[in-house]
Amino acid sequence: MKKLPDAEFDVMKVVWANAPPITANIVMKHLAEKKGWTAAPTAITLLLRLVERGFLRTEKNGKEREYYPLIEREEYLKFETQNFMEIYHDNSFVSFVSALYDNGEISEADVKEIVKIIKERGE
Repeated sequence: MKKLPDAEFDVMKVVWANAPPITANIVMKHLAEKKGWTAAPTAITLLLRLVERGFLRTEKNGKEREYYPLIEREEYLKFETQNFMEIYHDNSFVSFVSALYDNGEISEADVKEIVKIIKERGE
């Protein structure tokens, strides 16, 4: 699996948020609302790239193409998280949490919740 460019990830978020099958029109509607995108050829191009990358499969239904996810959201997020941790934090959870805490992006309550989760899973 490879990291998706931001535009393709935006399309996949729409795919994952909707029950399959999904069409280019559905993708365009959502992206027009959230990103201001209005060019249908852009959505079609991105959907085709995702098919080529193995993230989607497509079927022709009349005049329209339908798209189905081949990669689940959780599977991709796990991949991205592992990749991020490896590249930026040398696979160190402590480094990651420390960076968030030092920047004020994580509260004491969040730290306590993380400690609680770790203790629960360690039992």
